[in-house]
Amino acid sequence: MARVQLALRVSDLDRAVEFYSRLFSTPPAKVRPGYANFAIDQPPLKLVLIEAKEGGVLDHLGVEVDSVDQVVDASREFEASGLPTRREEEVECCYARQDKVWVSDPDGIPWEWYTVLGDSDRLEPACC
Repeated sequence: MARVQLALRVSDLDRAVEFYSRLFSTPPAKVRPGYANFAIDQPPLKLVLIEAKEGGVLDHLGVEVDSVDQVVDASREFEASGLPTRREEEVECCYARQDKVWVSDPDGIPWEWYTVLGDSDRLEPACC
């Protein structure tokens, strides 16, 4: 199942986790220092919270897919349509190992198409 990802920077992770747990009636799927994510069934959404001094800011958008093949297919489709792309393989970010492809909208908002390959111990900046 593919789902849209919304990554937000929040100033207080604990308060944000409490709020979004109530908002979507779903506990977080993963909580690590400075990071939490929710795998929400309805609406299908991967919500990522990244603690930062400047909260209330969009970090990036994305689409989580089920397989590396889907990432490769998306990359080919983007390139065929003339969109500049940047591929990353076996990258560690957001406490996960991932394969992904990045594109940016005309205003520079980054989008990633990605699949999770496994867990990681590193937060690292997710985007761009």
